[in-house]
Amino acid sequence: MLLAEPIQITHRIAQEFERLQIRYLVGGSLASSLHGIPRATNDVDMVAEILNAHIPPLVKALETEFYIDGEMIRDAIQQKSSFNIIHLATMFKLDIFVLKGDEVSQEEMNRRGLYQVSDTPDRKLFLASAEDIIVHKLYWYQLSGCASERQWTDVLGVLQVQGERLDYLYLERMAQQRGVRDLLNQAMKIIEQRGF
Repeated sequence: MLLAEPIQITHRIAQEFERLQIRYLVGGSLASSLHGIPRATNDVDMVAEILNAHIPPLVKALETEFYIDGEMIRDAIQQKSSFNIIHLATMFKLDIFVLKGDEVSQEEMNRRGLYQVSDTPDRKLFLASAEDIIVHKLYWYQLSGCASERQWTDVLGVLQVQGERLDYLYLERMAQQRGVRDLLNQAMKIIEQRGF
């Protein structure tokens, strides 16, 4: 699926989050495509600071266009886990991760940035920072036993496109915390060898 449709659907959810004053960020492959080299994506990952009080108005606003389950959201809030929202017309899926209270999760939310994501002037989304995307992708790559070519390619794409704009001190600190410092060094070496 090309990026235009996922962006449009994600923007619709983001509009409701903003209306209800729910802090959110877009992560995963959509964010790495926007920070790095675009590629097709089958779903979108978002992190949201969602509370029980948000559930009824959120469900009411989205239930005609999306599959959204209030009980599933309530469970996700209680367990600090995730729930799905599915766009009915396209069956495109969004995985919404409830924001955790730990320092790292809070720092990621505080470092998010508002980006213009299409030619439509009002189409903006809060994305996870490029540094946080790199670290998350390295972490998932490591979890896959270093077998997920997509995660690795996404990492190289963001490193290549962002280059000198990256906050390397923060990037290295977070990679160390996540236990992916060696993988980060490998990726940076590849980008160096390519002359980026």
